[in-house]
Amino acid sequence: MTKTFHSVLANSLAASLTNTFVWFAVTFWVYLQTRSVLATSVMAGIYLGTVAVSGFFLGSLVDRHPKKLSLFVSSLGSLALYGLACLIYVATPARVFRDPSSGALWALISLTLVGAIAGNLRSIALSTLVTILVPEDERDRANGLVGSANGIAFLLSSVLSGLVIGYLGVFWMLVLAILLTALVIAHLSTIALPEREAVHAEEHTKRIDIRGTIRAVRRVPGLFGLIFFSTFNNFLGGVYMALMDAYGLLLVSVQTWGVLWGFLSLGFIVGGLVVAKKGLGARPLRTLFLANIVMWTISVFFTMRSSITLLTAGMFVYLCLIPAVEAAEQTIVQKVIPTERQGRVFGFAQSIEQAASPLTAFLIGPIAQYVFIPFMTTGAGVDLLGAWFGTGQDRGIALLFTVTGVIGLIVTLLAMRSSGYRTLSRSLRPEL
Repeated sequence: MTKTFHSVLANSLAASLTNTFVWFAVTFWVYLQTRSVLATSVMAGIYLGTVAVSGFFLGSLVDRHPKKLSLFVSSLGSLALYGLACLIYVATPARVFRDPSSGALWALISLTLVGAIAGNLRSIALSTLVTILVPEDERDRANGLVGSANGIAFLLSSVLSGLVIGYLGVFWMLVLAILLTALVIAHLSTIALPEREAVHAEEHTKRIDIRGTIRAVRRVPGLFGLIFFSTFNNFLGGVYMALMDAYGLLLVSVQTWGVLWGFLSLGFIVGGLVVAKKGLGARPLRTLFLANIVMWTISVFFTMRSSITLLTAGMFVYLCLIPAVEAAEQTIVQKVIPTERQGRVFGFAQSIEQAASPLTAFLIGPIAQYVFIPFMTTGAGVDLLGAWFGTGQDRGIALLFTVTGVIGLIVTLLAMRSSGYRTLSRSLRPEL
C-alpha cells in the first residue's frame, strides 16, 4: 500500500475522530439536559435522514471533482457549522437548553449533527481512493485498515466525549472540535493526490445521474439484493442507534459510559486489523452474511439481564464483526463497478441503505417510551416477564433490543436461502 494512502488515511482518521466526538458528545449532553428518550431518538432520525438524502449528492461531488477538493470541502463545511453552533450556545441562556422543545436547542443539535455528517463526503472519497491508490489484490486489506481507523476514531471520541461533557461541558467540546478540524485542514494541504481520477470524458459525470447509477448497479446480478439486505439491517440498526445511549446511561454514569464506549471501540480496531491481515477469504459475500448471523444472535441475548458486563461483552463481539461486513461490501463494489462511477454507487448505496433508519429512529422513541417501557414498568410485562427478565425503564428498552435481534436473525437466514444471494455468489465467484 502506498505512502500517500496511509497519509490520507491518517488525515481521515483525525477528521473522523472529530466528527464522531461531536456526535457522541451532543447526544450525551442532550439526554443529560432533557432526560428525554424521545429527544435522542429524534436526533438519531435527523442524523440518519440527512445521511440518506445526502448520499446521492455527495457521491456525485466525489466523481465530478478532484478527491482532494472533496476532502477539503468536507472539513471546511464541518468547521463552519461547528463555529455557528458555538455562537448559538454562547448567545443562549443555559436554562433554555433544558427544554426538549426549545428552538435554540434544536438549532444547535442540527448544526453539530450536519457538521458531523459533512464527514460522509470524506468516507465516500476515501472508498474511491482505495481503488485509485491501492493495488486490486490488496484492497480488501486496505478496507480493513479503514475499518480499524474508524475504530480508533470511535474509541478516542467515545472517551473524549464522556469526559469532556462530564467535566468541561458542551462549550469546550465545540472549541476542541473547531481546533481539531482546523488542524485536519492544515495537514490535508500538505498531501499531494493524483488528479487523473477527476478527468472524465463521459457526460454522466457532470450530473448526479441516478438512472445511470442504477443501470451500473443492475449490471451486476444480485448487487441490488445486497444493497436492499443492508437497507433492512440498517432499518433494524436504527433501534440501537436511537436507544443505546439512553440504555447505557440508565446503567452507569456519563463518564463511565464514555470510557466504556472507548473500550468497546477496540472491537472495531480488532476486527479491522484481522481483515487487514487475513483478508475476507475467497467468498466475501458469504463472510458478510455469516458475520450478520453472529451479530443478530448476540443482539438477542446481550440485554437479557440488566448487566453492564453482559452488555459490554455482547457489544464488543458485535463491533468486532462490523469491519468485516463493511469491508466485504466495499470490496465487492470496488471490484465490479468502474472507478469513474464508484463515488455515485457508494453514495447511492449509502442513501438507499440509510433510507429506512430515520423512520426507525423517529418511530422507536415513541414506541419505547409509550409501549415497551410502560409494558415493563407498570404493564402486563411485569407479571409475564418480570420474574426472570426484570422490570423497569431499562428492561423495557432491553426487551425492544431482544425483539429486534430475533427479527434480524430470521431475515438474515432467509436472505441466505434467496435466489438473489445465489445469483450474486455465482457472479462473484469467478472474480473474487
